[in-house]
Amino acid sequence: MQKTAITSAEIAPVLANRWSPRAYDVNHTASQHELLSILEAGRWAPSANNAQPWRFSIATRGSELFDQIVGAFTGFNQSWAPNASALLVISVLNQKADGTPYPGALLDAGLAAQNMMIQTEELGLAAHPIGGMVHDEMRKVLDLADNLDPIMAMTIGKRADASVLEGPAYEREVAPRVRLELDEIVLHGKP
Repeated sequence: MQKTAITSAEIAPVLANRWSPRAYDVNHTASQHELLSILEAGRWAPSANNAQPWRFSIATRGSELFDQIVGAFTGFNQSWAPNASALLVISVLNQKADGTPYPGALLDAGLAAQNMMIQTEELGLAAHPIGGMVHDEMRKVLDLADNLDPIMAMTIGKRADASVLEGPAYEREVAPRVRLELDEIVLHGKP
């Protein structure tokens, strides 16, 4: 299924073609090279003062950690995510070295996540960000230190036909991509 973005100006094809599927090929196995490539893309994301406050946890389908991560997801994420080839959880430092809060870590982690999603697309695979998780449960699953907070997960795999899904997951899979118009989100200035 192709869902190329309809834009008012041309954007890079890797951006126009990237979307977040829920239908994954359960027979696909992500290679170590592919997973390392995705992690490297996250590692090289920009960050304020080059602090790199992100930490990545990755698990492949069939592993105990993979099943535990799925168990910390909420809602219907638990119904479709197990078909992905791998799961990636991004955690961030919640305080700086001096003990003060670290609100900028969320932006930096978002940049790393986007880099990884674009790299996944470049590899001919797909990624879907997931915010629906029980954060305290994910913290336990990953045995995170107190200074780390899990903030999001991401499925990684090869797209499958939407027919592998049912109910709300299927309905969202086949729905057209939509975004607010630029006039609704550009508050000041006109190109």
